[in-house]
Amino acid sequence: MADHGRSEALFARARRVTPGGVSSPVRSFRAVGGDPYFVARGEGAYVVDVDGNRYVDLVQSYGASLVGHAHPVVVEAIAEAARNGTTFGAPTEGEVLLAEAIVARVPGCEQVRLVSSGTEAAMSAIRVARGFTGRSRVVKFAGCYHGHSDGLLAGGGSGVATLGLPDSAGVPPGAVADTVVVPYNRVPEIDERVACVIVEPVAANMGLVPPRPGFLEGLRDACDAVGALLVFDEVITGFRIGAGGASEWSGVAPDLWCFGKVIGGGLPVGAFGGRAEVLGVLAPDGPVYQAGTLSGNPLATAAGLAVLTMVDQAAYTELADRVGRFADRLAGVLGDVLDAEGAGMAVQVPAVGPLVGVFFTPTGTGPVGDYEEAKASAATGLYARFFTAMLDRGVAFAPGPYEVAFPSLAHGEAELAFVTDVAGDALAEALATQAREATVRQPG
Repeated sequence: MADHGRSEALFARARRVTPGGVSSPVRSFRAVGGDPYFVARGEGAYVVDVDGNRYVDLVQSYGASLVGHAHPVVVEAIAEAARNGTTFGAPTEGEVLLAEAIVARVPGCEQVRLVSSGTEAAMSAIRVARGFTGRSRVVKFAGCYHGHSDGLLAGGGSGVATLGLPDSAGVPPGAVADTVVVPYNRVPEIDERVACVIVEPVAANMGLVPPRPGFLEGLRDACDAVGALLVFDEVITGFRIGAGGASEWSGVAPDLWCFGKVIGGGLPVGAFGGRAEVLGVLAPDGPVYQAGTLSGNPLATAAGLAVLTMVDQAAYTELADRVGRFADRLAGVLGDVLDAEGAGMAVQVPAVGPLVGVFFTPTGTGPVGDYEEAKASAATGLYARFFTAMLDRGVAFAPGPYEVAFPSLAHGEAELAFVTDVAGDALAEALATQAREATVRQPG
């Protein structure tokens, strides 16, 4: 059994000085049980915790690390930028270079403004949509997470769903009065009161739920019909499922985009962009105010530009092919165990580019297509036990059933084969644990 003494001690100390002991709720392991491991360092496809335990890391900072941890080119770009100063509160060349790189890669995106997080990006995009249209109503989809701003937490996935929160205490009714939540993968009826429809073009905060054929196209048509704007939240998919993100992948271009994660190379960053006409409402040129002291931070722009420069379309294609084979193998291994054990359960391992999901569902259940179906999978409780058994074997999945796995370019065939090699035994252990717990809970 691996030693976790230092992590346990750090968690005890953290809980005295930090709410819940963590800086972001899903890290608490509340959804999977036990205490979190504390990371000491990352090495490509791996992380090493403070007790010296080494894990194949499929979290990769929830998708921020496309090229793996501590890539030497990224580290050197950050170091070189830091030698010149870490923040100035003034424009820098790095901001221009990163913005040019984003605009060059994303069809239809003419301008971007840099911010410091995905939450800021989504919050600002909504403000721009309202300012441009003169309307207030926002339509979002249940299970899609767009950061923790008040108006967008309604029906959120990710950590909100993981912790079973109805949305969030502290959000007054007025903050979500103009937010309409509808089911994913179904085109809603909207009218001239709607400023925008915001969507994850590939939902990755309720597990991995791809858009059904015609869904994104239907959203584009619905928005055009009433003069509303379509917003793609590509904080996860942007520059991960391909150089042009979900727009290139789907052939559907929104009016506004939200970016994050990959474009910072592992440092805090976000961006929102769109047609120049729409972005023209932003101050200083227009009446919509948005600002940030650390926006366009020179370290983050240097790291993000290093990643975007390194990764070409051939690399995206190779990674997607490798991950697709991995997803098929994982589904086969887990499915064989469920069949052999007569568990009455099935597994779904969807993959979109290098994104991978894992759903445990009752036998006969169709592909998970929305939040209600994702919740039904999570309610089986099997993911939590599978997570723990995999962690004991040296593989770190995300600690919650609504997250996805993020194999990076550093995950070679050997690392992915190791995951599938131990997955069968891990699932068998998880099923045995679940059966024992069910026996203990039985009355009498």
